[in-house]
Amino acid sequence: MRVAVVGAGPAGIYAAESLATDHDVEVDVFDTLPVPCGLVRYGVAPDHFSIRSVRDKLVETLEHSNVRFFGNVTVGTDISADELTSMYDAVIYTYGASQDRVLGIEGEDSDSCFAATEFVKWYTGHPDAQDFSDKLARAQHVVVIGLGNVAVDVARVLLKSPIKMTETDMPEHVLQALRDSTVRRVHVVGRRGPQHATFTTKELKELGELAGVSVHLQASDLPSSDAEASEGNRVIERNLKVMREWTQRDQVDSPKIIDFMFYSTPQEYSETDSELIVEHMTIRPDGKIEPSGRIERIPADLVIRSVGYKGAHLPGVAFDSARSVIPSVDGKIIGMERSYVAGWIKRGPSGIIGTNKKDAVATVATLVSDLSNRPSSAQPPDYVVSILKDRGVDYVDVSGWKRIDAAERELGSSGGKERTTIHDRHAMLNLAKGP
Repeated sequence: MRVAVVGAGPAGIYAAESLATDHDVEVDVFDTLPVPCGLVRYGVAPDHFSIRSVRDKLVETLEHSNVRFFGNVTVGTDISADELTSMYDAVIYTYGASQDRVLGIEGEDSDSCFAATEFVKWYTGHPDAQDFSDKLARAQHVVVIGLGNVAVDVARVLLKSPIKMTETDMPEHVLQALRDSTVRRVHVVGRRGPQHATFTTKELKELGELAGVSVHLQASDLPSSDAEASEGNRVIERNLKVMREWTQRDQVDSPKIIDFMFYSTPQEYSETDSELIVEHMTIRPDGKIEPSGRIERIPADLVIRSVGYKGAHLPGVAFDSARSVIPSVDGKIIGMERSYVAGWIKRGPSGIIGTNKKDAVATVATLVSDLSNRPSSAQPPDYVVSILKDRGVDYVDVSGWKRIDAAERELGSSGGKERTTIHDRHAMLNLAKGP
């Protein structure tokens, strides 16, 4: 049996691992990027070393004799979904949910208002990211809208000492932009309260440990009883404890400030006036939140929205636009033959990296059960290679990825660290070709 996997993030690589090692299936993994690992490389903050180290384990799968990697190949453009179905016994789509959700407010489409997904791409060295260097060099107040880990990551990266960031694998142009940044205050704004936030405690605590940074929030925003508000959720209870401790600290004059603004709904952004207008919310006796009519104007040279990820439609593949996922039952795509799905594009942006492994293995079990008694009708391995070459697709194989990897490690070593991310796509493709 031969299977194509579309997406080389954790879900895709875990699916390939299960197919290759547990079922002796030949697997071709396709990704639009020249390098593997998806959001582990381009979504996890560079200063979270332990999580990013998962990459080293993931890429081991690409060296399995049953697995091939085709980077820099965009399914839907370079090769169609229908073509993959005709070439392989089955196709698993694992391309994730990398698009951002919008707020739907006036002024959101201005140049000074943008998605956290784009900002994260920039500071992790994504080859298609826009450059935010000029924006950071002219901004003092930044508003981050959202109450999740990505919002916390963005706030931390904006205000953490650039010296500390030099220890990470951030590209040099990002490090230089952080050195030149004039950002001094970050407002973290959310419609709901502290007990509704989805921070993990470790990420939240890091904000209070940043040198030269004070964390502010209104003690009145905290619930009267942490135990009741958390409803048995230990993470929420720990988060509330962290935030309560912040309110009890002696306020000192710090050069940089993170200001949490709960129960605040964005209404409008004015780039001209550099301000975000929010409406404060009130809590009814039944616990529901409703507008209070009280308006506040927050200084905002930049607004970064972090209100969630969503999946995108891939031409030729079924899509549930209401949920922004590929519709499926037990991992089998509804209405499509020999087509399967795993990861965020299957269930939405939820869970941790390990969740994707369990999810991918479950989908592979469905696939193998469906096709185990069916003789293979796949094209020979060289067929897809000839198709891509005939179309002039400059794909990156495992050997090419290893050359990029080696160059990043060498670049990092020259600066006394493990790796420096190479962010330029042309540079990566040239390295992949070798001498």
